[in-house]
Amino acid sequence: MTAVIETRELQKKYGKHLAVDGIGLRVERGSVFGLIGPNGAGKTTVLRMLVDIIRPTAGELSVLGSVPRRSGTALRRRIGYLPGELKLSERIRGGTLLHHLAQISGPVEPGTIEGLAERLGLDLNRPVRALSKGNRQKLGLIQAFMHRPELIILDEPTSGLDPLVQREFLAMVREAREAGQSVLLSSHILTEIQHSADDVAVLAGGRIVAQGDVSSLRLSRVARLSAVLADTTADAARAALATLPILDDLDAEATASGDLVRLKATIRGEADTVVKALAQFTVRDLTIEEPDLEESILDLYARTNGTR
Repeated sequence: MTAVIETRELQKKYGKHLAVDGIGLRVERGSVFGLIGPNGAGKTTVLRMLVDIIRPTAGELSVLGSVPRRSGTALRRRIGYLPGELKLSERIRGGTLLHHLAQISGPVEPGTIEGLAERLGLDLNRPVRALSKGNRQKLGLIQAFMHRPELIILDEPTSGLDPLVQREFLAMVREAREAGQSVLLSSHILTEIQHSADDVAVLAGGRIVAQGDVSSLRLSRVARLSAVLADTTADAARAALATLPILDDLDAEATASGDLVRLKATIRGEADTVVKALAQFTVRDLTIEEPDLEESILDLYARTNGTR
């Protein structure tokens, strides 16, 4: 596949502070790529370098086959960009502002602005100064999507949106992908990435700590174990499992009747060794919940920072 974004050893320093530390990304054409990380991880800095708002300190950067700092307005018209801090003209109506922006961004098919506004529940006749944070965010989304750009770059796109509008936004992202457009979105809302992205890069402290498709990140990390054991004691169950290094938060206690033991733990790795260890007992019930993406990434943060 053809890459719409490629970075190699991308770095950005602010004085002595290294905000982005040698990042390598590849976003394929026609895909949705998620950039996950807590506030301060470097997500916004990466996106601003992609659209040439700021310049890299070091490294290589290519967007739609061009180097942003050399490409000017011609490249920007091929991109739809929603910044994390959206600043809009206050005095004009939302619809007037969008039609003005359409003259800058490139051709917008008749009715597109109105159709997107209806989908997102935005009144285009209201002045910008009278709009809530969520409605201003809707304006930002419309301007990013309305000219059907080859590449859409979105920084925390659902900030301020209610759940129904978030769902509509995710539908817009899927439709863009189906139309052959590419989408790069950053977020600290992990379920947002989980439901929309094909591939993910996880940022912590300006570095990528994991990268791959969403399903592989989920399968390689954290799961919840719950079991009910018979013909044993809580002490015996704890002793049998306490030596397994992949188990955390191990808890075993007898039921009120005293004839069963309820066992709970967190699995950080493959479940096979845990299941084999449980085989020495009479297992009345066993549940291993599918790994949770949020816990997976928190686990990555912890291991990257040396706290686990």
